[in-house]
Amino acid sequence: MDDQHFMELALRLAQERKGLTHPNPTVGCVIVKEGKVIAQANHERAGLPHAEAKALSIAGESAKGSTLYVTLEPCTHFGRTPPCVDAIIKAGVKRVVIATLDPNPLVSGKGVQRLKEAGIEVKVGVLEEEAKRLNEDFFTYITKGRPYITLKFAQSLDGSLATKDYHSKWISSEESRKYAHRLRAEASAVLVGINTVLRDNPSLTVRAFEWERNPTRIVLDPRLRIPMDCNLVKDKKAKTIVITAVEDKDKINALQEEGVEVLLAEYRDGLLNLQEVLRELYFKEVMHLLVEGGARTLTSFIREGLYDRVCIFLAPIFIGEGVRLGDLGIKRVEDAIRLKRRELKFFDGDIYLEMVRE
Repeated sequence: MDDQHFMELALRLAQERKGLTHPNPTVGCVIVKEGKVIAQANHERAGLPHAEAKALSIAGESAKGSTLYVTLEPCTHFGRTPPCVDAIIKAGVKRVVIATLDPNPLVSGKGVQRLKEAGIEVKVGVLEEEAKRLNEDFFTYITKGRPYITLKFAQSLDGSLATKDYHSKWISSEESRKYAHRLRAEASAVLVGINTVLRDNPSLTVRAFEWERNPTRIVLDPRLRIPMDCNLVKDKKAKTIVITAVEDKDKINALQEEGVEVLLAEYRDGLLNLQEVLRELYFKEVMHLLVEGGARTLTSFIREGLYDRVCIFLAPIFIGEGVRLGDLGIKRVEDAIRLKRRELKFFDGDIYLEMVRE
């Protein structure tokens, strides 16, 4: 039996729902009997049946004596839905192939143990690295107690994110911007600083293709300067959260009447306390945070080491004197922050670099 083949199918099913299941992981499941797929499913969104439960429901009585392939260890606890392990045992599945264990202490290893105790053959580790990468946001959210953080920006060959007059539309190509919307679609929330709002009046929604949801929009606004007529307040296509250090009750009430949520955070050294910001977002089940700018905001996340992935669109242009990342405190080249390249793509002349921390 080709375990890798069927696990690849399960991973493709999981990928289809990437970004739509938060704060749950994205999971795919395939049930095979006598070498043929008799059922397949993915987890659609939090609160709905898990992939295993859906696939077993499709298979019905045919699941007895089958092999079940799943991209993440089946759960053993009651959360928003019942334990999947119980359903697998009850269905009479003979063998379970799991890509990777669940990092959640409530599950990790316990699902495998329960299945073995029920006399089911279990195999773990088929396409494990691919499965971990697929759910790297979930793994970080569970193990680090904060959102998985992606930094995304476009820049010229000489490192400018905008001209010296803060003009940045458009450094990257239309094809690059469409791909950037794919990154946005996979995130729970997208974050910008107040200067980006004041200069660009962005919408921060997914518009390049049809998608079931928009990420929550987050603005770091220490002095509560957000305009009441900006897109992030008036456009109701997505939820907006403003994080500030100013307790201006009138402005806060006005924002809340527009459906904007306002959170308070500590203000120090001219910036909001990012650790406190991330803690608040973690408790709001923001599993994957996409930080889009501007330069000051990106610099603060890099300086504090609060990022997991960096996505850069490098345009084949020179700007000269312009807006760049700020001081990171690096004095010697050997002390520079080094990243590991993971992906390289080309979009209509632009170079897309995706890197992760070493």
